[in-house]
Amino acid sequence: MSRAPLSANAGTALRAGLLFTFMAASSVPTPLYALYRELWHFSPATLTLVFAVYAASLLASLLTLGSLSDYLGRRPVILGAVFFELLSLLLFLFAGSVPMLVAARLLQGAATGVALSALGAAIGDSDRQHAPIINSVAPLAGLGIGALSSSVLAAAGPWPTHTVYALVFVALAWQGWAARQLPETARPRPGALASMRPRVAVPASVRRAFLLAAPIDVAAWALGGFLLSLGPTLARQVTGVQSPVIGGLMLATLTSAGAVASLLLRERPASLLMRTGGIGLVAGVALVLEATALASTPLFFIGTAVAGVGFGVGFLAALRSVLGAAAPEQRATVMAAFFVLSYCAFSLPALGAGYAAGLIGLKAAAQLLGSAVMALGVVALLGTLLPATAARAPG
Repeated sequence: MSRAPLSANAGTALRAGLLFTFMAASSVPTPLYALYRELWHFSPATLTLVFAVYAASLLASLLTLGSLSDYLGRRPVILGAVFFELLSLLLFLFAGSVPMLVAARLLQGAATGVALSALGAAIGDSDRQHAPIINSVAPLAGLGIGALSSSVLAAAGPWPTHTVYALVFVALAWQGWAARQLPETARPRPGALASMRPRVAVPASVRRAFLLAAPIDVAAWALGGFLLSLGPTLARQVTGVQSPVIGGLMLATLTSAGAVASLLLRERPASLLMRTGGIGLVAGVALVLEATALASTPLFFIGTAVAGVGFGVGFLAALRSVLGAAAPEQRATVMAAFFVLSYCAFSLPALGAGYAAGLIGLKAAAQLLGSAVMALGVVALLGTLLPATAARAPG
């Protein structure tokens, strides 16, 4: 006997919880990489490869499967993403070599890409008013909590490379079981196979909003790539604390500042959020770089928090602009395109960081990439003038 579908509010809460858990799972391996290197003695280049595999898999998933829930419905696509994410967590749990770690990251990237577009679209279907803030805060909170929990368990837990995966597996399995009762929010329609051709599609009705949001979105996720790749190592150098907890604390500071700022400013106009985000990005990275040069722990965490405000508020502004312009039948397609842009901006600095650090050293690489992120923040700030200019232009 089947149970009745969840109510609209319960369904939205469960989708937000799933989004949180997917993003938490994606950040769990980051604090553990140093332990994997000690266990398996692989090079920094191999570590960059592990990250690149995840990024490439996630982007390929968004390009080919990102629109699928517009055609098959949200619930079956979400359940499929949960299934493959659970498989990836099992691979992490039993990983004993680099090839298994690569396979786990490959599968996790694919599952995360599908989940981001389908869950984001479903949240937009069920609660259009609050969808931007949910789709902004849940991933940020998940990234921070996942990294912090992983680092704490790695430092204090009995099985540092296993415990956190078991806990995330149990949480996601429970959510996946409950997700069988999610109400369907999209009507299935023909065209699923054709939608799987690799492409980035932005409907004509959304393009102006998408282009206006692109600069701040690129700047925000480039900041994320910079700090999530080099930040934990910089934190250890600045503070002198070699425990993985310090890296997790840095990431939690970044994401919690972004989540709190987004909640506090959620009712403000998108144009103000974009300006606030741009200022936060530029000022935060400048403070982090100065703290690195001075070896100042307080300044480092203050800069991280300011940068987090820029990250969270900028992401919220971009997401609100894009989601608000998308029709219901376009939402998964638009979310897929939006996250392709976001993760390209995230991945390139992170990959560049690994390569540059090996060539010119960590501090020089941080200065170079940090300066590039600041330049993107300035471009985003200048981009906030475009809507006003367009509005004043003669018709």
